[in-house]
Amino acid sequence: MSLRLFFKLWSAVLYLLKQRRFRRWLAAIFFFLLISLLISVNYLPRQVDLKVGEVARDDVIAPHSVVFEDKIKTEENRERAAAGVPMQYDLDEQVQGVLIKNISTLIDNMRRIKEGHAGDRLEQLKAVLPFKLDEAVLQNLLSLESRYYWSLSNELVKQVTLYTNSGISEDELARVKERIGQQLALTGLPSPMVQLGREIVNYYLRPNKFYNEARTRTLRQAARDAVPPVMITIKQNQKIIRAGDVVTAEQMQMLAALGLSRQYFPWRPVLGSGLLVAMLMVLVLVYIQQQNPDIYKRPGHIYLLGIVTVVILSVARGIIAINISQWPEFSSLFGYMVPLSAAGMLIAILLDIRLAVLVVAILSFLLSLMADGQVHFGFVGLVGGMTGVLVVSRLKQRGDLFRAGFYISATNVVSIMIWGIISDTSAGLIVSSALLLGVTNGILSAVLTIGTLPYLENTFGITSAVRLLELSHPSHPLLRRLLTEAPGTYHHSIMVANLAEAAAEAVGAESLLARVGAYYHDIGKMKRPVFFIENQLAQENPHDKIAPTLSTLILTAHVKDGLELAREYKLPESIMQIIAQHHGTSLVSYFYHKALEGNSSVNEDEFRYEGPRPQSKEAAIVMLADSVEAAVRSMQNRTPNRVEALVRKIIRDKLLDSQLDECDLTFKDLDLIAAAFLQILGGIFHSRIEYPDVAREVERRKKQNAGLRRQPSNGSASG
Repeated sequence: MSLRLFFKLWSAVLYLLKQRRFRRWLAAIFFFLLISLLISVNYLPRQVDLKVGEVARDDVIAPHSVVFEDKIKTEENRERAAAGVPMQYDLDEQVQGVLIKNISTLIDNMRRIKEGHAGDRLEQLKAVLPFKLDEAVLQNLLSLESRYYWSLSNELVKQVTLYTNSGISEDELARVKERIGQQLALTGLPSPMVQLGREIVNYYLRPNKFYNEARTRTLRQAARDAVPPVMITIKQNQKIIRAGDVVTAEQMQMLAALGLSRQYFPWRPVLGSGLLVAMLMVLVLVYIQQQNPDIYKRPGHIYLLGIVTVVILSVARGIIAINISQWPEFSSLFGYMVPLSAAGMLIAILLDIRLAVLVVAILSFLLSLMADGQVHFGFVGLVGGMTGVLVVSRLKQRGDLFRAGFYISATNVVSIMIWGIISDTSAGLIVSSALLLGVTNGILSAVLTIGTLPYLENTFGITSAVRLLELSHPSHPLLRRLLTEAPGTYHHSIMVANLAEAAAEAVGAESLLARVGAYYHDIGKMKRPVFFIENQLAQENPHDKIAPTLSTLILTAHVKDGLELAREYKLPESIMQIIAQHHGTSLVSYFYHKALEGNSSVNEDEFRYEGPRPQSKEAAIVMLADSVEAAVRSMQNRTPNRVEALVRKIIRDKLLDSQLDECDLTFKDLDLIAAAFLQILGGIFHSRIEYPDVAREVERRKKQNAGLRRQPSNGSASG
């Protein structure tokens, strides 16, 4: 059962892999994970197993720069500020009036009892007092003069007013009672009166200041918030802990800020990086879908874009990670060496120039992010990348790639120097980093481009301008064979190439592809060169001895033979398409009409090429150039008007024969192609002066000279 389930799952996986949409989603997820990982590596540095109080066994160096908050010192400062805010109290203004009234009323009642003569005054005092006093003290109070009562009343009112104005809290009550008692002792009042005053204070005095917890908490929080955080800056390559040091809490805090002691997965920065990568990927894909639908329809081109991006970011990650402890300042600038220009040049050569500009801009931004926000690396990468794209946009020969490396190096040197001046870097560091790192960047970009270009071309079936330039060189083995085995076809192909290149430039097609395709369009004629008229030099025409149908088979077979040679020599697919389509399904009219002379029931389809018809502008242009060159060369009396009429007739015939139905040439394009053909043909087949026969001219001059010698001179005649 388990084995059957396994085969079912495997079959389902194979089925999904055959689905183009599933493969695209799988590739998108794969590249998303790779790029996100490369961006997030900075958040996952190596861990240091240290604790506070332990002795460090090795030096710990900061792998990157970081600015973080010293939470310990910040909290200390905030606690200090909060503690500086006193407790907040609310005053009850009614307490003071009640206290003064109670004290004054009691003392007045005691004074009146003392001054009265009715009843037992001692008992009356006991009844008035809300507290107990010894009878001896009461007897003494009754014996004192009334002025002491007035003095005690005034003193108590003064003291109570003084302390209640500033407020008396519950915690301060005992201390205030003690102080008022001490003040009474210093007034000079008799001892019984002082004792009475203390008892009155102890009984009546109460708090009038009450703690406001909410207001206190608010003010203290405001004080905490007003304290700015204490920020600590750690520079890249700064030594955090030395070997043998006892690890402190501050050092552990630095390790945590650098991510070296983090015990949990940093999901937030990793998630943010993933979302950023996803957004940029969607941006690029939408741009390609709208601006380059041909690229979007070809999954291989999308995979190529992802591979180039991943490779360059991997190289960038490796270069940024380089750390030379002897030169910490210089090694911190190694980000200038990241060869972003290689990505721009590869994409411009293989895919599209505008897409290359967009990718360079995005990679420059990601480089700054990978380098902890160091914008100068992204700036230099952007300028150098744009330079590389501009240089290869007009690629004409392989040497242009080497020149691109030179231009990138020069641009990098200038950019690094400009940024060094802006950032007020030392002159020595500016010059050394500009010359060494900037030039290395340019060289590395050129080497990566030249080294990886052939592999990417072969893997993804893309024919770049560099590959076409290699194929266009006369030293290519197939062209050398064509020259020696079918020289007439070789020279015919050269003429067709000139016509095709001019026409392609006129209509905005790929002129280099048209030229190289014309070089190889007739290589199949090498198999039977003598059956083609351009290779018959004063020889009998072998077609005179065979049937028209056989001649047609031999002629049309050169297309199939050419494809076999193209596969043998591993020519690009784009060239093979031109070879297969350069005749389309055209009619071999000469042998068709020759066959009609003997038999009126000839099947026209037997005298047509197998096709297919041209599918691209370049293939159609080569078809027209091939027909025009052969027709014009066979003309006996080439005048400009006759040549123009013939060229336009050939183009019109191909159009009416539906040979141009499957390519995207317009009527305006056909007019431009005709004009381009006429311009090239006018330079090739221009009128010449008819030079006399050399031998006859020499004989004529000899006779003329001999006749002159036989004539007498003027002197002898007169004598």
